Amino acid sequence: MSDSITVFSDYVCPFCYLGRKSLDQYQADREEELEIDWHPFDLRSQKRRPDGSIDFSVDDGKDDDYYAQAKENVRKLQAKYDVEMELDLATDIDSLPTQVASYYLKEHADYETWLAFDEAVFEALWQEGRDIGDREVILELAEEAGADPDEVASALDDDTLREELTAQFTEAQQLGVTGVPTFAYEGYAARGAVPPEHLDRLVEGT
Repeated sequence: MSDSITVFSDYVCPFCYLGRKSLDQYQADREEELEIDWHPFDLRSQKRRPDGSIDFSVDDGKDDDYYAQAKENVRKLQAKYDVEMELDLATDIDSLPTQVASYYLKEHADYETWLAFDEAVFEALWQEGRDIGDREVILELAEEAGADPDEVASALDDDTLREELTAQFTEAQQLGVTGVPTFAYEGYAARGAVPPEHLDRLVEGT
């Protein structure tokens, strides 16, 4: 079995997308494949109503200055990693349905199908500006990744699966994950869209 790196992330986090681009760059110089053991994380957990929808009126302490600084940091990393992005932030898009679909595929499909879907979601949002929380978009991306769209549609309506996903969010917090992306390898971790050389040190211990 291939070696793996654990990645905690949320699709609506631009730093998660940039962190994956950094991971891609690190992987390109690595002889052996490093599989991604994805663990979901919900950045909007504190703003969710009991039915799972987002209450955007909840004050999360993030003001205009916060978002301005976040955009500046995203643009700096775009330049650093040579990545063009259609969006800088995705504050009005809900990733929960997408994470349900991704979690289902990770558990029930082969790794390559899950990875194709995972990468397609990131690209659809950050490269094309598409609403990855939209059901039809999710099913289209799943089918293009080689998954059965009917199975994914059933997963999106599965309350038990959502409960399992919520448990995954809680577990991540209990493990000490407070922000994403967080990369973990054999008991060590690096948080943020760290550069490829940092990932190299994390994995290779150099």
